[in-house]
Amino acid sequence: MGFSTVDAVIVAVYLLGITIFGILSGGKQHTTRDYFLGRQQIPWWAVCFAVVATETSALTFIGIPGIAYVSNLNFLQLALGYIVGRVLVSYLLLPAYFKGELATAYGYLNSRFGGPTRNFASTVFLITRVAADGVRLYAAAIPLKLVSGLDYPTAIGLTALVTLLYTSIGGVRSVVWMDVVQMFVYIGGGFAAVASLGYVLPEGIAGAVESAAAAGKLTVLNFDLGESFAQFLQSPYNFVASVVGGMFLSMASHGTDQLIVQRLLSTDSLQSSRKALILSGVIVFFQFALFLGIGLLLYAHYQGASIDPNEVFPRFIVEHMPTGLSGLIIAGLFAAAMSTLAGSINSLSSSTVLDLYKPYRGKNSTDRSDIRFSRIVSFVWTVVLVISALFFMQTTRTVVELALSIASFTYGGLLGTFFLGVLFKTPQQRDAIVGFAVGLLVMVFIYLVTDIAWTWYTFVGSGVTLTVGSLSSLLRSHADNVTSVEKH
Repeated sequence: MGFSTVDAVIVAVYLLGITIFGILSGGKQHTTRDYFLGRQQIPWWAVCFAVVATETSALTFIGIPGIAYVSNLNFLQLALGYIVGRVLVSYLLLPAYFKGELATAYGYLNSRFGGPTRNFASTVFLITRVAADGVRLYAAAIPLKLVSGLDYPTAIGLTALVTLLYTSIGGVRSVVWMDVVQMFVYIGGGFAAVASLGYVLPEGIAGAVESAAAAGKLTVLNFDLGESFAQFLQSPYNFVASVVGGMFLSMASHGTDQLIVQRLLSTDSLQSSRKALILSGVIVFFQFALFLGIGLLLYAHYQGASIDPNEVFPRFIVEHMPTGLSGLIIAGLFAAAMSTLAGSINSLSSSTVLDLYKPYRGKNSTDRSDIRFSRIVSFVWTVVLVISALFFMQTTRTVVELALSIASFTYGGLLGTFFLGVLFKTPQQRDAIVGFAVGLLVMVFIYLVTDIAWTWYTFVGSGVTLTVGSLSSLLRSHADNVTSVEKH
């Protein structure tokens, strides 16, 4: 038991091999469309697995066992909302993306409202993604610190450097195929951890379940709505908050976030994209259940000791899993975390180049210079992500909750703006920007002044954006009618 030299060699060889595989799987890119969309020839099932790996990998592996360790199984309710949200995105938003030759989610806003709306949305995405994925990069560095004894800044820098290598060379095809491999590796690692815990627990898995039941940790559905409306809004994991919050969070993350939409646009058709998206929600549900179960077993193993929830599972892997298997799981965790980070770097770069650079400064640039510029932008965003990760090193929250709450802060404005364009015909650019801006300001107020739970953020933000944008459209139409009557 313990992390041996053999495990260290396995980690090094695995990371070297997976990096080479990532570079080779990317192939040659002749245009930015090749680089960012993989020529739209990636199979739907590969995109499905890539979506799962991108949204959950390191955060699932590290954060979700920590949630069950310190609480219960209420987090699984979010996954029910995730499935509903994906179905709605498949039929409300994806058709709009496949109507035109769009390369980013925000290209739709350009065709529907105009360039300023696209620029506003793309900029908000860039800021949100840097913050949320700074947390993901920090999470990826946790096992490296425990294994090697390196400090967090060094571990974060090394993880980012290796990720940048294959991302900048291989483009999105490299990122997607890396995700496919890593999803199976880290889920396999999860099952291996269950088997190892069952072996080391004196009373086995059955005894651990009895211990968790006695501690009230087996509760999945939480119908306690609180004694007041304020308590209801402050509870992140009551049934309504979890399902509604999960639904709106999934609609925003999988319908407006370039990190996910970029993958969905790399399939060959709308039907393929729908299959990939909906099936990913089902896989995520069972994946959450697996890692929450690991958290319960860890609770029995450590007898509920006070341990940083972000370190409890990596600690068990390093200290108690058999030689060889420990190294393979840590390697899989690294690579899974790196694949998520790679997706972030690639999506940040694609939004920067295709939304903010090409329409203005790069209209007459060559394909070769565009790809070269894209790689430079990838390097710059990697540095920014490292800085963001260093900022979040002192967090006391589980990394998965922190990342989701950051993303939810601005997701509402993005989702509301997209719905304003898809569901209504009359709103124009000014209405969209006003609604988006007011939605963001309301979220700043909610975050700073109120105790509303993070699971409500996307619902509230999208509702405010949609309402204000619609009212702006009505008032503008009324004013135009009055002006028209006066002229006649």
